Amino acid sequence: MTVKSQNFFSPASHGFVRIACVTPKVHIADPQANLAEHLSLAKRADEAGADVVLFPELSLTGYALDDLFLQQTLQEAAKTALEDLITASRNMRPVIVCGVPMIIEGALYNLAAIIHQGECLGLVPKTYLPNYREFYEKRWFSSGHDLNENIYFAGKYIVVAANQIFVARGEDAFTIGVEICEDMWSPATPSTGLALSGAHIILNLSASPVTVGKSRVRKRICEATSERLMCAYAFSASGPGESTTDLAWDGQSLIYEMGMLLAEGERFASNTLTFADIDVDRIAQERLRTATFADARLFNKADAEAFTSFDYTPHDLTDFHRHVARVPYVPADPERLDEDCYEAFNIQVHGLMQRLSTSNTQNVVIGISGGLDSTHALIVACKAFDRLGIPRATIHGDTMPGFGTSTGSRNDAMKLMKALGISAEVLDIRPAAKRMLMDIGHPYSQGEKVYDVNFENVQAGLRTDFLFRLAGEKKGFVVGTGDLSELALGWCTYGVGDHMSHYNVNCGAPKTLIQHLIRWAAKKEFDAKTGRILQSVLEREISPELVPIEAGVIQRTEDKVGPYELQDFNLYYITRYGLKPSKVAFLSWQAWQGKYSLPEIRKWLELFLYRFFTISQFKRSAVPNGPKLISGGALSPRGDWRAPSDGNAKIWLDELKANVPDM
Repeated sequence: MTVKSQNFFSPASHGFVRIACVTPKVHIADPQANLAEHLSLAKRADEAGADVVLFPELSLTGYALDDLFLQQTLQEAAKTALEDLITASRNMRPVIVCGVPMIIEGALYNLAAIIHQGECLGLVPKTYLPNYREFYEKRWFSSGHDLNENIYFAGKYIVVAANQIFVARGEDAFTIGVEICEDMWSPATPSTGLALSGAHIILNLSASPVTVGKSRVRKRICEATSERLMCAYAFSASGPGESTTDLAWDGQSLIYEMGMLLAEGERFASNTLTFADIDVDRIAQERLRTATFADARLFNKADAEAFTSFDYTPHDLTDFHRHVARVPYVPADPERLDEDCYEAFNIQVHGLMQRLSTSNTQNVVIGISGGLDSTHALIVACKAFDRLGIPRATIHGDTMPGFGTSTGSRNDAMKLMKALGISAEVLDIRPAAKRMLMDIGHPYSQGEKVYDVNFENVQAGLRTDFLFRLAGEKKGFVVGTGDLSELALGWCTYGVGDHMSHYNVNCGAPKTLIQHLIRWAAKKEFDAKTGRILQSVLEREISPELVPIEAGVIQRTEDKVGPYELQDFNLYYITRYGLKPSKVAFLSWQAWQGKYSLPEIRKWLELFLYRFFTISQFKRSAVPNGPKLISGGALSPRGDWRAPSDGNAKIWLDELKANVPDM
């Protein structure tokens, strides 16, 4: 029975399973010496909170033994060492997976033994036996492809079959499948059937002698397998101590999760442990939302030979063997960031080019505030016009100062429009806003300093109204500027305000990505003068500039809706993977501790949940067209996200309050 940890700060409380890939020093044909290495390393892994300990292929004997495998003395010594390991595991918490040769029904098999707390849960035979170049495995072993036996071993009947799933009781997503070395290299891998049968974690016990460049190939295969099968894939290869008669060994350890490298061990070293915390709930959620996975299981009639359950007691440690990116929409690697910015920018440009071509117009209207979003929409429009050979003068930029417009933003707006060579106009909305406020009887029109939501919406609505009327006058259309983060938080004026346009190039871009897109475009797409103006825009405080500046204090958007870097983090994990709020808070704590306290993280996540689930969906249910930029990163009802407009956040808020401490 599973005993759940109640410690918020322990990853085991949030569905993380800790894997340890182990590289023992190999003692050739000496199972008792190898057993001693196994026990020492398994104990270290247990103390470090490992839930699964993965040893290499034939780890109890060594792999490079050749005809020694056919010696009865070795066979019996290996069997005895395995029995001793099973007995010694009685007081250890993790599942231990090791390699051993064993005779089953008169044939010798290369097996993985799955051991837990004094029991052998099952034996998994190697399916594909390499028999080419330096490999001669068919000389000694039989393939386990058709093997499905129940044998009495170590005090109980156990299954010997390739397609087995090992399941932790009470943790539906903690499910293990095993394949051995060459199985991974086959065109039809056992791991495919294992994943389709329900294994979220695939373990590979490997020997895999090293040659120049082979480590890169292993990484590519593990990465692709974990992504294609939507699983975690752990790989542990033989290291120092194996015979170097004709080969060499590097002991490579790799742990991937759905295409992401979580951990890589030191190569050419012995007695090493490589840890990673696997998010099995995230894997389960991804499979759930991907209908292709269910179809593949149905079409391929995937069904394991046996499901064996085991008791699971989570650790209570608070260390975390996993890097959590602070800004999930923005890769930390400079090369990858450059590639992502290139792709995102060009998706936006080509989306607008297509809309210009199909609408048969050469005029667009954009409201230019001097802020991030309108600046980015403008530079996208400039590149779209350039590539279509349309003069930039038919881009009509209108800056529309209101009651809170700052000198800095207005100056940047004018400088940018001039530098880019578009048609620029100033349209002061304050007279019209004063008239409307007076007509509706707003206190501001009577001289009162009432700066409420309606005061702001009058200005936002007038700006959009003017833009639409200007578009009609120019026989063109309005390019929208609102971004993904604002749409998630409902930070836009519905219908008559910045919520609406004819085509919105920024609808798939979160705020944290837009900042990098502008920075990238300043360096890659525009001249130095324009680049300096773009840098000035980036340095300014994010503000709607709708409330009059008093005592030099400008209205700050993030005071109302929270730091965008936190809210983009919340948006990513809530919508992309459907994770529980408490788990999102835990991940946010891991990423942002040192900058934000847990109470701050909880406060802004609570606000996000309320705004996202309760008050903003009706805006997302009626949004203009615009291009999706990032995986799982669109809120259009025609794309990634569909939800009732009259929903509420109660169950999400309850889960957050019940499971995240407010200390």
